[in-house]
This record gives sequence, structure tokens and C-alpha cells, in this order.
Amino acid sequence: MRWFLSGTAMLLLAACSPQADKIYTVDELMADDALLARIIGECRNNPGELRDTPNCRNAEAADGKLRLERMGKSLGG
Repeated sequence: MRWFLSGTAMLLLAACSPQADKIYTVDELMADDALLARIIGECRNNPGELRDTPNCRNAEAADGKLRLERMGKSLGG
């Protein structure tokens, strides 16, 4: 009976804990300009806490790739 109660309590506590943010890939961020802009904005507004998070790193990489693609297109490439 104790195991059942403690198991139920653990399940309820796990359900109430905050959900982790989804980690977006570089390709997903490159495909969605609004999402990329939102994540980059959040990361640049709070670099002390967010700079090393996977989403911030992926967003910066996606932004860099998009800039290079746009630069290549504007130069006729």
C-alpha cells in the first residue's frame, strides 16, 4: 500500500512540474522565420541565462546560415 501511495504521489508531482521547452533543430528554425525571430529575441534579451541553451545555439546557427544564403543570392550565387 505504501508503494502505491508513494508512486501516486510521484506521478502527481511529475505531472505538475513545469514542462521543458521543445528544442528546435537548425532546419526547423530556418523554415520558420517567426519562431527564429522570437527565440533570437529571447536569447538576446537574457544572454546571461539563455546564451548556452540548445535553442539559442541553434537559433544563432540558423540565423547565420540564413544570412549566408541571402548574401549569396544577393551577390548572384
